[in-house]
Amino acid sequence: MRLPLTDANDLSSIDIEATKAMVDTFMQRGFTYFDTAYPYHNGHSEAAFRQAVAERYPREAFTVTSKMPCWLIDSEADMERIFTEQLQRCGVDYFDYYWLHALNHDYYSRMQRVDGFGFIARKKAEGKIRHIGFSFHSDSQLLTHILDEHPEAEFVQLQINYVDWDSPSIEAGTCYDICQQRGKPVIVMEPVKGGSLARVPEAAERLFRTHAPQASAASWAIRYAASLPGVMVVLSGMSNQQQIDDNTAVMQDFQPLTAREQAIVAQAGHIINDSIAIPCTACHYCTEGCPQQICIPEYFELYNKAFQFGDDKQVGNSRMYYNVLAKSHSRASECIQCGQCEEHCPQGIDIIDSLQFVAKTFE
Repeated sequence: MRLPLTDANDLSSIDIEATKAMVDTFMQRGFTYFDTAYPYHNGHSEAAFRQAVAERYPREAFTVTSKMPCWLIDSEADMERIFTEQLQRCGVDYFDYYWLHALNHDYYSRMQRVDGFGFIARKKAEGKIRHIGFSFHSDSQLLTHILDEHPEAEFVQLQINYVDWDSPSIEAGTCYDICQQRGKPVIVMEPVKGGSLARVPEAAERLFRTHAPQASAASWAIRYAASLPGVMVVLSGMSNQQQIDDNTAVMQDFQPLTAREQAIVAQAGHIINDSIAIPCTACHYCTEGCPQQICIPEYFELYNKAFQFGDDKQVGNSRMYYNVLAKSHSRASECIQCGQCEEHCPQGIDIIDSLQFVAKTFE
């Protein structure tokens, strides 16, 4: 969902040649797992997977995951149509893994109504899916309820990183423990929290560098997630060759965090949590269908930079980039408070209020 682009303002403008080069490095180093979904990159991610992977490598050389977009489903016919389209987009005859996407209270109720779990179980029986599960963005009580009602789920995809572990809204640690208790392997998403843990405040950076001068901040986040027992895969949305090189280097010769390193990460997490104004991961779920076409994640990133590194120069730089973005998108103050963005936000952010903070800062 964070592939390289030829136009930074157009998520659908995937740079296929750069993506192919990244795929080649990834696979040459022994990695095989690719994660895509129906809405990523404005609906172009699955086709990019086909072009970069499925059309260039034998089927046995890779594994691929996609997901049923629960918010678009009103009937079994919708599921059948979208699933068939996804197979065609990805250029495969079956998915190695297939999830119900981003389950929360609303989407789970919808999937119960249309028998979403039954649908993916039938596709598994038909040989069109090898393994089934769900990705999850809600509270631990709902996770317990889903796993009690659907023990057939083989895996759970959770947002886990060291700043969200004790978060009362994400409940990463509690949700992880629930999966551990039920013997469900975990696929970790957002280990670097949308890239925000790749560039950390100076105090946290000093902690990391003092202990391991050559290790990137992102590598600490990847190792944190991968050190957890019961984690099967750690997903990282890599956007360039440098990120591919860094992440694969960490995982090719993986070393779990030591007790001393766990303490360093915990201390860094406190520093970072104190500095994050808006906990956005730039997943862009909020922008699909925004009637005002406000580039919400990009505005939040600029606001966070102004807040985290809050000298006058950084505020001025952020304001300059804000004004550039506002030439091709609506300004934050043009939000009509319809609330569709908050309905789709996996982080539970008060987006409407946060846009008002952005407007006050930059306008």
